[in-house]
Amino acid sequence: MNAHTSPRRRRRLVGSAALATAGVLVALSVPSAALAAEGDTTIDILDVNDFHGRIESEGTAADKAAGAAKLAGVVQSYREANPNTIFASVGDNVGASTFTSLIQQDAPTIDALNAMHLDVSAIGNHELDKGQSDLTGRIEDRADWPYLSANIVDEGTTTPAFEPYRVIEKGGVRVGFIGATTEDLIPGLVSPGGVEGLAMAPIVSQVNRYAEQLTDGKTENDEADVLVLLVHEGATTSAIADATGTGAFGKITSGVSSRVSAIVSAHTHATYNHSIAGPDGTKRPVIQTGSYGVNYGHLRLTVGADKKLTGITSEVKSINAETRVPADQTSVDAVTGIVTAAKAVADVKGGEKLGEITGDLRRAVQSDRTTENRGGESALGNYIAEVQRAATERNGSQVAFMNPGGLRTDMLYASSGAGDPDGTVTYKEAALVQPFANTLVTEDMTGAQIKAALEQQWQPDGLERPFLKLGVSNGFAYTYDPSKGRGERITAMTLDGEPIALTDVLKVTVNSFLSTGGDNFAAFATGANKADSGQVDLQAQVDYFTTTPKVTPPTDQRAVGVTVTPTPEGGFRPGDEVSVRLSSLVFSSDDPAKAGTVSIAAGDGEPLATDDVDPTVIDKTDEQGTATLTFRVPGATTNPVAAAARAFATTTLAAAVTPAATTDEPLVVSLPNGQTITLAVTIPVAAVVDPTDPTDPGTPGAGTPGSGGGTGGSTGVDTDGDGVVDGSVPANAGGALAYTGADIAAPAIAAGVLLLAGLVALVLVRRNRARRDAAVPTD
Repeated sequence: MNAHTSPRRRRRLVGSAALATAGVLVALSVPSAALAAEGDTTIDILDVNDFHGRIESEGTAADKAAGAAKLAGVVQSYREANPNTIFASVGDNVGASTFTSLIQQDAPTIDALNAMHLDVSAIGNHELDKGQSDLTGRIEDRADWPYLSANIVDEGTTTPAFEPYRVIEKGGVRVGFIGATTEDLIPGLVSPGGVEGLAMAPIVSQVNRYAEQLTDGKTENDEADVLVLLVHEGATTSAIADATGTGAFGKITSGVSSRVSAIVSAHTHATYNHSIAGPDGTKRPVIQTGSYGVNYGHLRLTVGADKKLTGITSEVKSINAETRVPADQTSVDAVTGIVTAAKAVADVKGGEKLGEITGDLRRAVQSDRTTENRGGESALGNYIAEVQRAATERNGSQVAFMNPGGLRTDMLYASSGAGDPDGTVTYKEAALVQPFANTLVTEDMTGAQIKAALEQQWQPDGLERPFLKLGVSNGFAYTYDPSKGRGERITAMTLDGEPIALTDVLKVTVNSFLSTGGDNFAAFATGANKADSGQVDLQAQVDYFTTTPKVTPPTDQRAVGVTVTPTPEGGFRPGDEVSVRLSSLVFSSDDPAKAGTVSIAAGDGEPLATDDVDPTVIDKTDEQGTATLTFRVPGATTNPVAAAARAFATTTLAAAVTPAATTDEPLVVSLPNGQTITLAVTIPVAAVVDPTDPTDPGTPGAGTPGSGGGTGGSTGVDTDGDGVVDGSVPANAGGALAYTGADIAAPAIAAGVLLLAGLVALVLVRRNRARRDAAVPTD
């Protein structure tokens, strides 16, 4: 056994062995219909995965969570038919639970599984929501089953930090269960601060190590006749291609030793029952039951008198559709009592009204308009971020960010039943949105660190969720260019309409999960002056409704994708074609029929182009709501002489050209919801100028942008002809970002857009051209 096994864990192992021996005696003394042939032993293995505290029934349909009592009846019915039955879980028994279990820290779920006599479980990521001490203390102290993981190891070693396997004897057959946990666990799925000293080893090599150890004949006490892998990792869909490809799970199914006779998986909440060949070509069952106790998995093993596996079958079945009824209702009654008591506690606390909402606060959705999309901007994510900023405002917080994985359900306007009028938000409804009880942490972050965090929304290569969209609080906005590469996509950041320089320092609020780099947002672990406010996220929600009894869902887009035609040398001129491609213009959860149109204008002028917004959702991203605005700069001409004059404007021909009175106007995009985005891109527009006006753009030094005497945001001259005003200081002070008064505005919310170095030239070449034009002789 693992040297890190606690004394209590060792005592539990002895107790389990004693129970297994008792099972053997029963199997030997009682004839069983489960025996396939003379001398054979049949073993039934039942499993669930990702139960997530769904102890209450959610209905009787085959696709609904059946509840703990119904599950208990299924397990008991198998045990009555075959004493050689093992009940296993593949992790995430607790965490992200419904309110009935959540409000008592999942104690009712653990008690219910105890009453069902759960034999063994893999460690899921949610078992570590509150850190390793919570798992080894509170959870394991209450649970009567062992938790297994062969690949959560002590940092810097390949030594498992938990029990890697457990051998359970039934009918004289020793079944070895090896546990494993998704390699994405650290870093990413749990708060790094809660798993200090732990690391993830490769699943395949660790499982193969113990598969050999358990079958090499060298360790009699730990020897197993049959091996089953309980792995908290899985295929993303029911398609066999997703379980056999080159992805994380495909590597497991193809790489785990053929000594393992079945792979029981979890984590992705998919449902499948595959037969997939292992390394030696022998096919074996690979199954997952979905989640929430909707289904159960069933492996039937037939083992000969020589203790060799002679047959194995697999199935995934709906719990609600199961017609088995146990003769002995003891465990069912016990579980029913646990659920009833838990519901009574939850009903009292959960029925309390917190406040009201005037419309739905939803998460983003995938293209099916139903499935959650953690890659899309959502009204709920932005709202929760604002709740958390407000909760820490007295600590100086200016901006807050919320990870999408922390939002577990929507907050809906419609009544949930009697006693819950439309628009009412109860304690239970709020709690189900954020079930993890994270505390709120404040820290000082520079603009560069905030930009880095936003860049990390594009997750490391190879992950199932390639993009995770952060919710952001009121007043903060940014633009990004989806055509750019890693680390270069964020092109703008502002707070309350003011640009954020890379050297600026802001007080930022994140939950304790993000503060230590959770979900691969390592930048949040780099802030200075970190302070845990001690406020739990759910309590922040309760307090927010106290000060804001009626909440209106935010409608503004706080992140917009912008890709602009590269600026020609010398700046845009009349006749030039300009294209602005926009994305992330609508929330994916909004009605696509109401996507509307978007337009672009020069300053406050008439629209130069319009386009209907395409609300098509691209799964796993934030690119829904796209439009392309293409136009020619006003004053276009096809006269070849004029074209030649432009081409040689910087040569002797330039002396013969007298520039028309123009003013450089920024491009302003108007969104369907009333927001406007002022880009740091300008075009020349013919101006009506009062000849006596000292600000005539044709008058050098009269205050025009770039003249050094106005409000262009910089001073100095371009001495080397590179289009950059030497010695200039952009208006945002710091030099790394250029700002042109750009903003995003929405009802009750104003937030600016600041373009980074990639678009600096679009501003500065315009200023350079103004000086050049002013210097042309007029004869």
